[in-house]
Order: sequence, then structure tokens, then C-alpha cells
Amino acid sequence: MADPSPGSSASARLTVGASDLASSLSLEQGDDFPDVFATARMVALMELAAARVLRPHLAPGELSVGVSVDIAHTAATPPGATVTATAKLVGREGKLFLFEVSAADEGGEIGRGTHKRAVVSSERLVSRAKSRTGRG
Repeated sequence: MADPSPGSSASARLTVGASDLASSLSLEQGDDFPDVFATARMVALMELAAARVLRPHLAPGELSVGVSVDIAHTAATPPGATVTATAKLVGREGKLFLFEVSAADEGGEIGRGTHKRAVVSSERLVSRAKSRTGRG
């Protein structure tokens, strides 16, 4: 992998649908969440933006995976709104790539924080995951 330059950035955009709402996360009776954009989906969109920064620099068989997130979700977004997440590479910490991430809808910023990603072998990652559960 050839390292991207610090300051490199990318974004990911999404129109908030029913499956993106916090209310869609309920698994059983009593799990009650509002009909607004879920924090989990915002984090996923931020991860996607960061992965897009690294994607052009990956060797065949490599991919990037999220290692940590430290995010504040500061404003609610209704269904039908468009959310754009942006990730900017700020440097490295050993093998980890460090990103500043943010997300905004038409009304302004809805979240911000930091994210770390690692570059791994896709085959090795899947093999290790299968060996952990005995399902492979």
C-alpha cells in the first residue's frame, strides 16, 4: 500500500430512509428509539468516507477496517433529509490511519469526531473471523 497524503479527504452521502432510523434498531419489545437518523448509521457513513480516502492506495487483496471511533452525535436528522459524511486523514499512529470525521445535513453539522482504520488482508481477516466462531 502506498500511503495517502495527510489532508486527503473523501465523503459519502445518504438520503435518510426507514432503515437508517434509530427506530429500526429495535430488536424486542421495549426497545424504543425515535424516528430520526441513527447514530450507528452516521458512524457507518463516516467509516465509509474514511475507507474511500484509503481505497485508491490499497494493494490487491487489501481492504481497510475500522478500529475505533470517538464520535459526538449533536443534532437529530429526520427521514428524507440528505446526510453527507466527510473524512480527512490527519496522520498515522503506527499501523493505524487517523481521521477527523464529520457529518452534516441541510441544517448544518450533526456530528463530529475521530476515527482510526487499519489496512489488512481481506482473506486473512475473513479466515480469522471464521475460526473465532467455528463457522468456516
